[in-house]
Amino acid sequence: MSLILRRRPVAKPIRIAASLCGLAMLTAVPALAQMLPPPSPNVTVFAEGLENPRGLHFGPDGYLYVAEGGEGGTNSTVGTGAQQVPPPIGPYTGGPTARISKVAPSGARTTVTEGLPSTQTSPASGGAISGVADVAFRNNTLYALVTGGGASHGNPDAPNGLYRIASDGSYTLVVDLGEYLRTHPVQAPEEDDFEPDGSWYSMLPITDGFLLVEANHGEVDKVTPGGAVSRIADISAAFGHAVPTASAMNGQDLYVGTLSTFPIEPGSASVLKVAPDGTVTKVFGGFTTVVGLAFDPQGRLYVLQMSTAGPKPTPGTGNIVRVAPDGTQEVVASGLTFPTAMTFGPDGKLYVSNIGFGLPPGAGQVVRVDVGITLPTGDVTGDGQVTVDDVRTLLEYVVGMRVLLPTQQAQADANGDGVIDLKDAVAIIHLAVATPPPGAKM
Repeated sequence: MSLILRRRPVAKPIRIAASLCGLAMLTAVPALAQMLPPPSPNVTVFAEGLENPRGLHFGPDGYLYVAEGGEGGTNSTVGTGAQQVPPPIGPYTGGPTARISKVAPSGARTTVTEGLPSTQTSPASGGAISGVADVAFRNNTLYALVTGGGASHGNPDAPNGLYRIASDGSYTLVVDLGEYLRTHPVQAPEEDDFEPDGSWYSMLPITDGFLLVEANHGEVDKVTPGGAVSRIADISAAFGHAVPTASAMNGQDLYVGTLSTFPIEPGSASVLKVAPDGTVTKVFGGFTTVVGLAFDPQGRLYVLQMSTAGPKPTPGTGNIVRVAPDGTQEVVASGLTFPTAMTFGPDGKLYVSNIGFGLPPGAGQVVRVDVGITLPTGDVTGDGQVTVDDVRTLLEYVVGMRVLLPTQQAQADANGDGVIDLKDAVAIIHLAVATPPPGAKM
């Protein structure tokens, strides 16, 4: 994420627009970690030691995979002819310091891959850092959406793009997304707030590829596993410089949250719906700095707000709002500090990248949020129903192919004997087809 100064005529006030590389220029105080306001009681720390954590998703092995911005770098492309991000945010510098981590159910972190492009804004703007924006799996293969790459970010040999991550941690560029932006401009780019290589924020796996959200230009694009890119929606055409960020699917519809511009104006952010034909409509308003979206098994939308106070990001004011299908809103977690993304875990709890910017690398966290979802017995995958997928997940755990969170283990022990084994698989099969297992009392 990056803060870009929107240059206006002298007679008008100067505004700052967030285009997603770093909001951190306002808060980089090392001692802040010890002075942060406490979150609400339903928020607990799951993992620590992360470097500017961003998008996060559970993998097929049960581990939580976390995209990290990294530590930035000192390489500059000024004077090389490369287009630069305009001052005061630019010019950027970069280096190969971004990484992806995975977190075990115990909260222990290990590095999956490192050396991916990371970038930071100018010293005058606070040196805000970004690198890997999001991660996702397709056919058991990990993919990374990189936003810290490209010549304008000080990484001319490592472009912004979609990368495929091998099991040994090596990676391959699937498509150069900066090049796509240069050859496929949106209808209404913000010239005074322009990232030549883009500011990619989130991605979702779909049947035939991935849906990607780019914040600075304002668009939703589709990328196939082979690297073909096509535009799904030009958000700038209908909503101007809305700064789209988070994304989530509900049925066939894509929902996208907006960050809006700076200084923060509470209530200025929205949730948009992108229909399969690319039509974009505003479905919910009145939010502030939206950076995460997720749906629970009941179809309720959860909205992660980075800071609900203005005019600048304020520690401890991030929260999560639950939106019922009828539009009723309820705050279900509060006291978060600079959160950047969230996802539902298979245990029915939300996992949030917290302290995603603004403090030195290593201060980042993943926090777990209990939002009161009760899963049916045998629902090991956390999707709100008991199916053959739960049986498969249990069997993968039994043979050592995956790990389970503590709540998942309780769900997997379907017969309640304290042991997870093949007897539980049989019990879950009967739960799935609504028949009693052998020997059960009628």
